[in-house]
This record gives sequence, structure tokens and C-alpha cells, in this order.
Amino acid sequence: MHCHDDLGLAVANSLAGVAGGARQIECTINGIGERAGNAALEEVVMALKTRRDVLPYECGVNSTMLTRASKLVSAVTNFPVQYNKAIVGRNAFAHESGIHQDGMLKHQNTYEIMTPESVGVGKTSLVMGKHSGRNAFRQKLKELGYELGENAFEDAFNRFKGLADRKKHVYDEDIEALVDDGVAHAHDRMKVVELQVIAGTFGPQSATLTLDIDGMSHTVQARGNGPVDATFNAIKMLVAHEAKLQLYQVHAVTEGTDAQAEVSVRLEEDGRAVTGRGADTDTMVASAKAYVAALNKLMVKRQKTAQAMQLG
Repeated sequence: MHCHDDLGLAVANSLAGVAGGARQIECTINGIGERAGNAALEEVVMALKTRRDVLPYECGVNSTMLTRASKLVSAVTNFPVQYNKAIVGRNAFAHESGIHQDGMLKHQNTYEIMTPESVGVGKTSLVMGKHSGRNAFRQKLKELGYELGENAFEDAFNRFKGLADRKKHVYDEDIEALVDDGVAHAHDRMKVVELQVIAGTFGPQSATLTLDIDGMSHTVQARGNGPVDATFNAIKMLVAHEAKLQLYQVHAVTEGTDAQAEVSVRLEEDGRAVTGRGADTDTMVASAKAYVAALNKLMVKRQKTAQAMQLG
């Protein structure tokens, strides 16, 4: 079975195919794919696991790794998972309305056909903070499913300590965003070093930005129609390009006014679309990181295109 989700029926059609005799489903984590995407692996797996009364079939997927795999794919592809996404969405096991909460307290199966633990969702912990040491941080990474080399671990630990100095409580989601952000951009040619933004009711809004480009620091100041526009204009002054901004999306990693902001940026140039993502407690810094991350990908695509033309 190889189904696309044009009508939102990719998983349903795939399962119908299994019931009809098919024994292989081609699917993707988070349902990523062209157009409306493909059948979502996590939905297929949990449907088979929870409804064996009508689908008595086995698959070898370890369901407790689904959430971690979803977050990893989201970080690598820079495609955020919608909050109400089945199985792996942030709100998949959240209950806000009173009637839902009452039903959950009386009997968990009232609104949850599966447990959060069955898909790898654990309880958020607040034990990590500015006084946590290397061993505690290493153990926390292990619990979250990360195995980092020594250099990557030291980089993650240093950034964690910096985050803990700025944020009162460090949640598991904060650590995941921090590590994913570092791993995704470890080998980027361009990195954000420093950003200062002037914003407010009375303009003009401006941004002073320092980028590290191939080991060299470059600083510029730019104005714009708001702090985000000023920040992006500063980046354009340092990295010439004609890419168009197709998407600018911001969401908070956790609750609270000191929560990390996670920003997604999609750029398009000559038919090539790239997406970048950045996280920081400062939304403007996260925006700059996301834009630069997208530009790094765009530069790689430019280089590959140029090499292909030379070989051709």
C-alpha cells in the first residue's frame, strides 16, 4: 500500500488494504511527503496496536520511540508538527475542557484509547536547573533518547547552562529544542553571533547583527518595518540573495513568559524551497537563527546546482 493524504484518508486506505490482504505499508514519520503528504507511520502503527480486535496483525515497530522519532524528523526537516496531530502532536494527550478532565479522573480510557507512555511521552520534569551538573545532564539526555559524542555533549551542556541562567525552569521540551537546534546547525557555514534590536511604538526599528561566516565575524546595522523585518534586512546585507520569504512561524516550546521561542522560516529562490528553524528565549534571536539556517541550506543547494551544471 502506498497512499497519499490528499483527502485525509491515507492511513484509512492503508489499513483497508491490510484488511484486504496487503502485507506492506509504505509510510512516513509525521506523514511528511509531497502535496498533502503520505500515510503517517505513527498513526498506522498505533492503529494496528490498539485495534487488534479488527486488525489482528503484527508489525515490528517499537512504539515507545515514536515521539522521539517524530521530534527528530521534525528537527532535521524543519517541518514543525501541528499541535493537534494524532499520536505525536503536543496536544494529543492534553485535556483542557472540564468534562474531559472529569472523565479522565474517573477512568483514563474515557478519552485515551492508548497511554502516553506507549508512544514514548513521559511526564515533564522540572529537576534540571542552573545548578545541575554534567552527570545529571547526561542522564537526562539518555532519558530523552539522545546519545551525543563528547564534543556535541560539551556544546549542548554549555548551551544548557546558558539557558538555565536565563530561564527559571528548564523543561524536557527545552532540552530537546536546545539539543536539536545544536545538532541541526553544527556544521553550518553561517551562524548568529550577536543581535541587538531596537523596537517600539515610535520607529524606526533597527537591528545590529553580527554573523560568523566561514570563521570570520561581520557586523551590520539595518532598519525595517518592525524588528523582524529589520533583523532579516541585516542578514540580507551580509548575505546577498533574492530568496522570497514564504513562511514565518513562531511558537513557544513551553509555557510561561520566559519560554523558548521556536521559529520556522521558509525561503524560495529559483524554484528551490528551503526551511530553517531556530530556538532561543529571545524571539528575535530565534528568528535570526531560523533565517540563517534556511540560508545555509540555500547555499548548499546553490553549490550542488553549480556542480551539476559543471559536470553536465
